[in-house]
Amino acid sequence: MTSEEMTIRAAQEQDIPTLHKLVESAYRGDSAKRGWTHEADLLGGQRTDLAALQEMMADVSQVILLAMNGAAIAGCVQLMRVKDGLAYLGLLTVDPDRQAGGLGKILLNASEKYVAENWQANAIEMAVIRQRADLIAYYERRGYAQTGEKRPFPLDDPRYGLPKTQELEFVVLRKEIGG
Repeated sequence: MTSEEMTIRAAQEQDIPTLHKLVESAYRGDSAKRGWTHEADLLGGQRTDLAALQEMMADVSQVILLAMNGAAIAGCVQLMRVKDGLAYLGLLTVDPDRQAGGLGKILLNASEKYVAENWQANAIEMAVIRQRADLIAYYERRGYAQTGEKRPFPLDDPRYGLPKTQELEFVVLRKEIGG
């Protein structure tokens, strides 16, 4: 997959139902297992809901970028302005049938460019479930480094899913991107 085949744009209110289906299919359940980046073995239940996506879009300090293949949403990423110079990246999603084709890298590059140009961020960070070693290694190959910081996983908050183990926690990764 090349960047010429994809266009990147900000999500709009009318994208929410399709966006929600994409996120759920990539993170949870049997459909997620078609790809390699799922959480289905660690978490059940939902990854997000329509209200959470609406809140993200209504928040002026956040944006969800979509990777469009024609009229189809092939992937997305949530970006949030944390403070001057720092942005947060979350909800990186690629359609399970398109994973391992370069779209994740396209979305990461677009994210880094967006936060540098629009928010003058010089660093971007993310929190990844510690047990997802393959995903952490993927981000490390793209220049993100573990900071040593760990954050608790909200085990009792069903908005994040239903844990299949109580050992979940996040590790924080960070990349200096210029600004």
